[in-house]
Amino acid sequence: MRRYMPVAIKGDWLPYRRFYFVFGGIVIFCISPNPALDHTLVVPSFKQGTVLRAQSALFATGGKGPNVARAAQILGAKTRSFCFLGGRTGKHVADLAQQEALEGHWTWIDGETRTCVIVADDGTGEATVINEPGPRVTEADWSRFNQIALDTIMDASDVCFSGSLPPGSPVEMFVKLVEATRDAGKRVWVDTSGAPLHASLPISGITIKINGDEAGEILGKTVDTPELAVAAALEFQDRGTGKVVITLGKDGAVLVDAANHWWAKPPVITVKDAVGSGDSFLAGIVTATANEYSADIALKHAVAAGAANATTVGGGDFPIETFKQILAETMLYAL
Repeated sequence: MRRYMPVAIKGDWLPYRRFYFVFGGIVIFCISPNPALDHTLVVPSFKQGTVLRAQSALFATGGKGPNVARAAQILGAKTRSFCFLGGRTGKHVADLAQQEALEGHWTWIDGETRTCVIVADDGTGEATVINEPGPRVTEADWSRFNQIALDTIMDASDVCFSGSLPPGSPVEMFVKLVEATRDAGKRVWVDTSGAPLHASLPISGITIKINGDEAGEILGKTVDTPELAVAAALEFQDRGTGKVVITLGKDGAVLVDAANHWWAKPPVITVKDAVGSGDSFLAGIVTATANEYSADIALKHAVAAGAANATTVGGGDFPIETFKQILAETMLYAL
């Protein structure tokens, strides 16, 4: 492996400019069509096929978008979440969001919002996640969903599109919303998978956030080192993709834009539950970018937020002091 000299950065995180924002009405939009009621059980020494007792349990508004919103608010941002919700579970999700002061603009549909069960073994740091598929939605539902988001799009500085699409979703309606958001002059961040990811890759002027496994699956090659991640990002850009961020778990992440290739790596941490770390990563890079940090420093903030999330149980939830400590120890390299 090539040896890289770390980039010396002074004053990149203190003071926090009132950590981070003085807003004046501008918010980060978190668009997540397939939210969930997350039911997290902490089960020490979890073993499949046995009868076990949970040490603790947590219900929370879940799915990737709400996790992004939760983490972004910890980092000082104002957020607005846009999700499909349905049934008694959907009402529970909305109530939990209100209790957390997560502002939500919900599109109500027939059917029942999904429940996702997370079994976290905080001793090993491993988590087992069982995701329900979500309720079916129609093109008419998507038309209402898109309109609700676009009606207030001018309030947003950045817009995050996170997670899967519910069954029955026309991918072209998702793409239409991404393109309309970009055309409104907003910074657009897409963190999805499968068909919506493939449909988003050719869209110019947006940032794609993807992990190494997903990148490798699309390109038909292994992407598990910073060097390979940079090569993969450049290949995506050759295919028409804009800015690319590829996460590599404990090895941090790389960012490739038109001018530079950056790699940020967190310190060694004790992992309790990594669920939501990718969402916290996205919250970190978006909030830092919205606060006018440079791309390399924004990547550092992203990696630190993702690592901070992994030290606690619950998606997108971590102590701000943990983030600050990890950020101070996160290394930045120019590749």
